[in-house]
Amino acid sequence: MPTDVIMPQMGESIFEGTITRWLKKPGDKVRRDEPLFEISTDKVDAEIPAPASGTLQEIKVSEGTTVQVNTVVGTIATDGEGAAAAAKAPAPAAPAPAAEKKEMPRLQPPTPEARPVPATHEEDVRSSPLVRKIAREHNIDLARVSGTGLGGRITKQDVMVFLEQQAAAAAPTAAVPAVPAAPPPPAPAPATIPGDLVAMSQMRKIIAQRMLESRRTSAHVHAMFEVDMTRIVQLRNNLKTAFEQRHGTRLTFMPFFVRAAIIALQQFPIVNASVEGDNIRYHRHVNAGIAVALDWGLIVPVLKNADELNFLGLQRGITDLGERARAKKLTPQDVEGSTFTITNPGQFGAVFGLPIINQPNSAILGVGGISKQPMVVSDKDGADAITIRSVAHLTLGYDHRLIDGAVADQFMAVVKKALENWSEEVG
Repeated sequence: MPTDVIMPQMGESIFEGTITRWLKKPGDKVRRDEPLFEISTDKVDAEIPAPASGTLQEIKVSEGTTVQVNTVVGTIATDGEGAAAAAKAPAPAAPAPAAEKKEMPRLQPPTPEARPVPATHEEDVRSSPLVRKIAREHNIDLARVSGTGLGGRITKQDVMVFLEQQAAAAAPTAAVPAVPAAPPPPAPAPATIPGDLVAMSQMRKIIAQRMLESRRTSAHVHAMFEVDMTRIVQLRNNLKTAFEQRHGTRLTFMPFFVRAAIIALQQFPIVNASVEGDNIRYHRHVNAGIAVALDWGLIVPVLKNADELNFLGLQRGITDLGERARAKKLTPQDVEGSTFTITNPGQFGAVFGLPIINQPNSAILGVGGISKQPMVVSDKDGADAITIRSVAHLTLGYDHRLIDGAVADQFMAVVKKALENWSEEVG
């Protein structure tokens, strides 16, 4: 019997999805877990993998159509069925199981041969029961994993990064049969012509709706501060090569801004709060929403419990969220629960921005571009001099229903001080 391809349930609160693109056409061979089609929901855009290997037999729901979850959108014939139904020549032999690509981050059940990690290792490291469970399932010695949580605590993400690094190191020496090359990406849509009337994408409709809702909900006010980033620019220039070699990830400016914001949020928890009717919800942790600009829109994945991460943990988390957002690998849980948002219009050259609050947050930090400017500085004796400094303009958009102007300015003064007098270990 053919295998049904269904519209997946991408979260408890998601009941429908729009098929934005089929990555295969009827008659094409597909492999299990290979991206088959793309969908857009009110939470995320995502690639949906094939549920089985075989031949795409039928597409039942065309691109641009919105259907309820669990709707059958296509069918896949198994390799034998596909050969009878679609191939004129005998179908090529199915690749050996070892040839199928396995994604290491996807948690697999333990194999009978896997040996549990000795209990002494678990006792010697700081980690959660979930982390220790993952380590046992994958036969990982936690003593070899670098912890990015507070005090060196090992997080779930640390374990997943360790798995990825092990897989990458083993890949060049693994003797596996060749895997069929991935099909070339579909040709880009033709450019629009002035005068055309083009329907909004599903993501654009959602962005438009949420921006209007935020404007109607919050009493928007903005405060802008000028920040001397010279110390951090020099620090990054000196450390970025060694940082990438040591940790396998680029050193960017974003974790500096996130860390400075966390320091200020801990001193002014009202900026990390939300309005609930006539009440104020003070959140226990800082869940940092990091706005990511995509070719097809904007999305805000969330770095959960960012206040419990050290600098390396912040950088890894930010990089991971950005990469998965661009690859359409985010889940609904990745974009839920933010308590404070940071957006970076400066990456495109903007001096500053006036961002709209990401509901239900009460504030959003806009990061302008870093540029060299003449600035008056004073030495320890009070003498003034004009010198060239690396300067950025930071803007706080805040909800005046909850946050007074004086509090917003004090908050930004702490952010400014943390950045200008940076002393935290980068790693």
